[in-house]
Amino acid sequence: MSAVTAAASVPRLAEQGRVTQARVVRSEWTKFHSLRSTRWSLLVGLFLTVAFPILFATVTANRWSHMSFHERAGRHPLDVALAGVNVAQLAIAVLGVLVITGEYSTGMIRATFIAVPRRLPVLWAKIGVYAVVSFALTLPAVIAAFYASQAILARHHILQISFSAPGVARSVVGGAVYVMLVGVFALGIGAIVRNTAGGIATFAGIFFVIPPLMNILPSSWNNAISKYLPSEAGRQLFSLHQESHRLSPTAGGLLFLGYCALVVAIAAVLLVRRDT
Repeated sequence: MSAVTAAASVPRLAEQGRVTQARVVRSEWTKFHSLRSTRWSLLVGLFLTVAFPILFATVTANRWSHMSFHERAGRHPLDVALAGVNVAQLAIAVLGVLVITGEYSTGMIRATFIAVPRRLPVLWAKIGVYAVVSFALTLPAVIAAFYASQAILARHHILQISFSAPGVARSVVGGAVYVMLVGVFALGIGAIVRNTAGGIATFAGIFFVIPPLMNILPSSWNNAISKYLPSEAGRQLFSLHQESHRLSPTAGGLLFLGYCALVVAIAAVLLVRRDT
């Protein structure tokens, strides 16, 4: 009697419908922008993208007359403008890991998979929302960093470079693309590891530990191997000048995109096969 009464008291949903990719995207967008950690990570990433070029440009402008010829040769204005990209990638990568591991840590992932039993639409939605938002916010920040650094360096004519100069626009946009892909790569790592600390540690090992260790090898070996590492291949997206022992921007970008696709593919397979 009580079971019948309880069943009869459950209200019907005002709207019913099947699970679609668009609805999953809308759900993931709601989760993405409602979390405080998301806003803080994005804010830190955007701040670093602009702050470091301003800092480096200020130091360069004030110290230019005291720098040696070797030091001046190593201060290309585009390198100064994009200095924040190399720093901001860590904040964006942490957010990429948190986008999925946060649900595993709270157990909310079970509710998500109950609502979307096929699971893969959840992964595609998380990647899509994250990629669009990170690129849409990072691109203006990189452009702002370029013009801000150029304004600070205005008194040194040799350090002036036009946005319309060959390769400059591609490098600036490439910096934003690189940050976006770094986040997607980190999100895939997080989906594989399913643990926030483990995901961040894995990403840091791939991007910040392995590349310096390559310096232990002989120079010829280092030059032959390092250019195929994810971090080195991806950085060619915002490199203005191609070094002889580095991949071209197109080849490096495609290789890094391949790494991201591989990580996401592994994450997709494990997401389907695992219990949760």
